[in-house]
Amino acid sequence: MTRRTLVLGGARSGKSAHAEGLLPADEEVLYVATGRRDPTDPEWTARIDAHIARRPHTWRTVEASRELADVVRAAKGATLVDDVATWLTGVMDAAGAWEGAGLDLVRREGAMLVEAVAATEARVVLVSSEVGLGVVPHTRSGRLFRDELGALNTALAQRCDEVLLLVAGIPMRLR
Repeated sequence: MTRRTLVLGGARSGKSAHAEGLLPADEEVLYVATGRRDPTDPEWTARIDAHIARRPHTWRTVEASRELADVVRAAKGATLVDDVATWLTGVMDAAGAWEGAGLDLVRREGAMLVEAVAATEARVVLVSSEVGLGVVPHTRSGRLFRDELGALNTALAQRCDEVLLLVAGIPMRLR
């Protein structure tokens, strides 16, 4: 049985909806939302609300920022994390790592998440962006984020039983 799944994809590839479809709609699922609400950004709020609206009523949502590894480690039932890239953005913000300082903390947080995914007995589905297929970012911070997320996705993929890549809404099984 698949216990740990990583669902990768680009922007608007359908990765979140596909990941949601991997878990039972009629059972309790812990939906771990990593996107922080910003009351000054109505477009972002609308995106969050659209995600909430399509979730089954049996699912429970928690918001997790820095404590994501703890939430995954403590999970008892089916758990969906959406998404790792947004979580990493928050970790990099908190560490002040956008210019390269604070990367030790970012990498420790990432390693703790990977360890939690490996250790949990729960069924876990992780959603993350695949940012390595595009152009090389123009800014240092963009390249840094791409590199850090790529390394984290690689480490998570090594711990997952199943890895899927969505392209234009079509899932492809990598493992």
